[in-house]
Amino acid sequence: MTIVPVNRRAFIKSSAAVTAGLVLSPAIIGRAEAATLKLKCSSSLPNDPKFANGRVYYDNLVKNLKGNGLGEQVEVAFFPDNQLGQEIDVINSVKLGVIDLMVSGSSISANLVPLVGTFDLGFLFSSFPQQTKAFESGAAKPIEDALLKGSNIRIIAWAYNFGSRSVLARKPVKTPEDLAGLKIRTLPNPVITECLRLMGAAATPLAFGEIYTALQAGVLDGLEHDPPTILASKFFETAKFYALTQHNFSPLAIYFSDMTYNRMDPKLRDGFLDAAKKAAVDTRAHGLAVEKEALAALAEKGVTVAECDREAFRKRVAPQHENFIKARPDSKAVIDIIRATQA
Repeated sequence: MTIVPVNRRAFIKSSAAVTAGLVLSPAIIGRAEAATLKLKCSSSLPNDPKFANGRVYYDNLVKNLKGNGLGEQVEVAFFPDNQLGQEIDVINSVKLGVIDLMVSGSSISANLVPLVGTFDLGFLFSSFPQQTKAFESGAAKPIEDALLKGSNIRIIAWAYNFGSRSVLARKPVKTPEDLAGLKIRTLPNPVITECLRLMGAAATPLAFGEIYTALQAGVLDGLEHDPPTILASKFFETAKFYALTQHNFSPLAIYFSDMTYNRMDPKLRDGFLDAAKKAAVDTRAHGLAVEKEALAALAEKGVTVAECDREAFRKRVAPQHENFIKARPDSKAVIDIIRATQA
């Protein structure tokens, strides 16, 4: 198992050639599956084994593959820190089968299948444990089915982002009025962008890899993200006030190319999927523990971590749910399950 620095242009060129070869030469597939299966796993986050969810998931996956006796049969190369491109490029590469695995929030795939944006609605979940119960009660399946049908991408496991998303800014934020006029980075996702706009911010969509320089240049006044990501990516160096809005408990998705799924030997695939699901469970436990540690570390680095008027923000965002259901009626069943699930 390897963590690989890579030249993106060379990777894309070579991957395209490999993909073409597989299409033109089916016999190669059989020979490849008889040997070690090599997979590529991408994450936008830094290569931090404690505070970056992609690296933590990767380490857990390697551990569980070995535990299932597949350490010599499956080799996963890990590409952190946007090495294979910005997330929107990577999710499209997963769709095409050029990249096999991607560890990221559910939000990025809403650009391919809008129904996935259901999970981005502000103040939808009350906690991560409540989210897991809702998914186990059926809230995840319609989303998984829609993504597979609409983009040839499977979600083979769900984990947690390492903490709820809150607002880091250059000035204190306690009420919606404090957010007025502040350029707050959001994911390039219309649902999250709308959530921050309703909360009062000048919501500014931007690719993850561009956040730090935009904060440095003053193009942004802040961003919304979870504590470990803010710590691992050093965003605290440019903004010092963290308001615990906790507006989004974003699920972490383990995306898997359907092309890779279909070319795997079924016996090997079953063992791999079992390891992938076990790795998600391990990553969830790690995420719950590390959020508190990250908050404490941010405070030590000079960040003011403060409670805010969450109810005022929640009331501002409340109309988003019904408007989303009107625009996408198939989301109602998912939202109803989540609302009915208690932590």
